[in-house]
Amino acid sequence: MGSLGRCLARSLPRGQPGLSPPGPRCYGSAPAALQEKTLVVAKPDAVQRRLLGDIIRRFERRGFKLVAMKLLQVDRRLVDQHYEQLRLKPFYPALVTYMTSGPVVAMVWEGYDVVRCTRAMVGDSSAVGTIRGDLSVHITSDSVETARREIGFWFQRDELVAWDSRDRDNIYGL
Repeated sequence: MGSLGRCLARSLPRGQPGLSPPGPRCYGSAPAALQEKTLVVAKPDAVQRRLLGDIIRRFERRGFKLVAMKLLQVDRRLVDQHYEQLRLKPFYPALVTYMTSGPVVAMVWEGYDVVRCTRAMVGDSSAVGTIRGDLSVHITSDSVETARREIGFWFQRDELVAWDSRDRDNIYGL
């Protein structure tokens, strides 16, 4: 089974919604040179509904590493940059109003095949076991190239933290 298939399988519920089944994680299957970063934005409804913990937990259960996170009130300039390809759509004014209506949490997650796995985890609003299906929120970049561009809108290079997770199972020296 390819890495996307493993990620899809882990985004399906087993017993309790939002809990991934046991098995290999996405992070352990490639050298560091193949690690990617992706932008995840928890939009105003996710912040207001206090869903951040569940969203973060899902990414951590997949073995992804959080390398940046911030809570901010988005301004029109950032919305225009991020959604440049949607500016001419009839729904764009409503999107701007929505994105500027309350705080958002922008995060950068790192891991092997993180962009594709994130797309699978987010899913669509009718898929049980996905973030959209379970929580009705929309978050994520759609490609590695888009992720690089979008991360640059939301974070300065020095805001991304590089850290080693190799000792993750034994942080207390036990």
